[in-house]
Amino acid sequence: MPTQALVNPELLSWARHRAGLSLSALARKLNVKLERLTQWEQGDTKPTFKQAQNIAKYTHTPFGYLFLPKPPEEQLAIPDLRTIEGHDVDQPSPELRDIITQVLKKQTWYKDYLISNEFEPNQHVGSVSLQTPIATTVASLREALGVGIPQRGTWEEYQRELIDGAEKAGVLVMRSGIVGNNTHRKLQVTEFRGFAITDDFAPVVFINSSDAPAARLFTLIHELAHIWLGCSGISNLEPSNAAEERYCNQVAGEFLVPEQGLREIWSEPETLPTNCAVAATRFHVSKMVVARRAADIMLITRAEYSGFYRAELEAFRDKDGGGGDFYRSAGAKNSIRMSQAVLSEARSGRLLLRDAGQLLGVSPSALGTYASKLPQ
Repeated sequence: MPTQALVNPELLSWARHRAGLSLSALARKLNVKLERLTQWEQGDTKPTFKQAQNIAKYTHTPFGYLFLPKPPEEQLAIPDLRTIEGHDVDQPSPELRDIITQVLKKQTWYKDYLISNEFEPNQHVGSVSLQTPIATTVASLREALGVGIPQRGTWEEYQRELIDGAEKAGVLVMRSGIVGNNTHRKLQVTEFRGFAITDDFAPVVFINSSDAPAARLFTLIHELAHIWLGCSGISNLEPSNAAEERYCNQVAGEFLVPEQGLREIWSEPETLPTNCAVAATRFHVSKMVVARRAADIMLITRAEYSGFYRAELEAFRDKDGGGGDFYRSAGAKNSIRMSQAVLSEARSGRLLLRDAGQLLGVSPSALGTYASKLPQ
């Protein structure tokens, strides 16, 4: 007879709620009857060790947690600045927790690499404060990234220039819509859009690429503003009571769509889509970014912006075919700058191929192909 696992029923229920799963959803994953799972959570019966291990697996919970006397107090490694309509949001999902852990692991390695190679601290981290005028911070960002207001090209090209500029300025830019390489563990844009991790040597910006591509441009500048302020945090870019969030939103808005320029071309008689299209062409950004900026300076209501954003996001999801090039995605997840450093250490023999593969999420045998596809 299989050995029963003496798990705490309260922790079974906690783990399920923490993962955002209903009783029926978890029962289906475990391939057990709903009544059986209910009995486990009520303490009437116990699961076997194998069943308890599967509960931990499907709820993305450390197995040992299920035996604790009470739920642990989990603290995020960086401040949670997310709000919805001015109120704090629910507890972070296992996916958000795990992606932060993965990014921190990469950042730690890269910081050690920089220090061991006698790099100087990054001069941009904490170079401004909340008292610094918005225009001054915008000018500092433009100078550091080496990118002015674009005169031609698409917003996609603009974004590539900004990311390249950020990495040359010593900020790692990582982008992904899933945890690691697990396509079943998606990062929800309704939960967060990005986060910044400040560090004197290895600051990191992470962008949730589940968001519509056009909206990621705003997230990128918002999170870079966090680095300039020297304050880490998770953002969903909603109106917030946090002074840092308000400041970073203002910086991103003014950087991408200067207020004076937008007011000059905005036409009250025209529809929102028409105004956004005209301004998007003028500033070489997306219509979504224009709508966000229009809401910030009260040319439209927050409700109008929310409706416009949802429509654009749905349009992106409808045409998004998924898939894509694995190596290109890996480059985005790891940042080009860090990838080049890891591969250089692996080629020199100072880093085992196994460890390089684990850091980059690429099998050791595929590292050569990955290296050949990275921008030089």
